[in-house]
Amino acid sequence: MLILLLKIIGIVLGVVILYVVLGYLLPFIEVSGKDDRQKKEIPVYIYTNGVHTDIVMPVKNDVQDWSLKLPFNNIRSKKTDYNYIGIGWGDKGFYLDTPTWADLKFSTAFKAAFWLSKSAMHCTYYREMREGEDCKKIMISRSQYQKLVQFIENKFDQDQNGKFILIPTNAVYGDNDAFYDAKGTYSFLYTCNTWANDALKAAEQKAAFWTPSDYGIFLHYK
Repeated sequence: MLILLLKIIGIVLGVVILYVVLGYLLPFIEVSGKDDRQKKEIPVYIYTNGVHTDIVMPVKNDVQDWSLKLPFNNIRSKKTDYNYIGIGWGDKGFYLDTPTWADLKFSTAFKAAFWLSKSAMHCTYYREMREGEDCKKIMISRSQYQKLVQFIENKFDQDQNGKFILIPTNAVYGDNDAFYDAKGTYSFLYTCNTWANDALKAAEQKAAFWTPSDYGIFLHYK
């Protein structure tokens, strides 16, 4: 039994070490962006709060009006003068039950790591965006933006009428955000940052080959 226990511990430690090493090294492999030779006229921001990476887009233009799908009435402020919306995908338990790291429970982390919990979309409205270490601006074409919109919309769960499903909760981060049900399951192999990285790939922008962290994304946008 002791030998078996030592083997199990060794395997677990080996997996953890391999994950940490790959999580650090693989992001350095860059997937190059594509130039579709169209005018780059739509601003998109890559924003991180230090843990989660969101894709921030104009609330409304002639390609997409996000306020029709993510109504202002679903946020506490009810205000309609926001110019940008940030969207991120992640583990539902982390989003709703873990407002700070101090609130993190082992059960929440375990479920999130091993495909055992549901996912959610976190949608935040902003009046303005400012570039910095935590926020990078890119300009993309209409065609690339359409691909980005399609990728993001496909991650929302929808009701029988095709509407995004609001999650009724008081666990919002402020008066300008809301949560919606999402498709897919979070895991240590596919995190919120992995999803954001894939969103950049869908929009034909440069991205990491694979990354579980925001570091792996911002590495290519210094």
